[in-house]
Amino acid sequence: MRFPEPLVPARLVRRYKRFLADVVLEDGRETTAHVANSGAMTGLAVPGSRVWLSPARSPGRKLAFGWEMVEADFGAGPELVGVNTMHPNALVAEAIRAGAIPALAGYTSLRREVKYGVNSRIDLLLEGEGRAPCYVEVKNVHLIRRPGLTEFPDCVTARGTKHLVELAAMAQGGARAVMVYLSQIGSASAIALARDIDPAYGHAFDLAREAGVEALGLICALDLDGITVAHAVPMLG
Repeated sequence: MRFPEPLVPARLVRRYKRFLADVVLEDGRETTAHVANSGAMTGLAVPGSRVWLSPARSPGRKLAFGWEMVEADFGAGPELVGVNTMHPNALVAEAIRAGAIPALAGYTSLRREVKYGVNSRIDLLLEGEGRAPCYVEVKNVHLIRRPGLTEFPDCVTARGTKHLVELAAMAQGGARAVMVYLSQIGSASAIALARDIDPAYGHAFDLAREAGVEALGLICALDLDGITVAHAVPMLG
């Protein structure tokens, strides 16, 4: 995924009301950017951090910028971290179409946001002749509390727990079901569950795994031009 326009550098003043961030642009102007992230963003919303914004493409947008990346240091030096949780579904879909995720290769059809289960929509539905349908749910991961290990979730997620229950039902019904945890932190070498943050999610994860749901950890490569899925990493559960 390439950014359609060059990102705009700024400094973070504060993030508030989850979806808003006050920033100072390089020319000294202060403005408010949209934050497409409902999570806690622990360690990523530190005032004074260098951030990069995408200009709004629609003239009707209330806010002129969206927050895309932040520069963070987890112990190995500064690196870019993607904070926009609207991207992971598109990133995984792009990588599947390019054959860049071997575990999800070989399907001839990919559809997004398909209704399934009880009032739910699956992020990606993969289909192919002679193969069981593959239901893929994608989660954005960007919590780091120990160098190299990124964790999900960073806050309680009842919606995420519901997705695990729905996927377990698909697996028990004969379909393939896959939870993809995509980290927008390139230095991460493994992904784990933050069970202390949301024990209910951890329990639902265990039940889903017993029901046959697969768990796949993926890491992104990031630069100021764009973001791509780089490689798989161990999913520690």
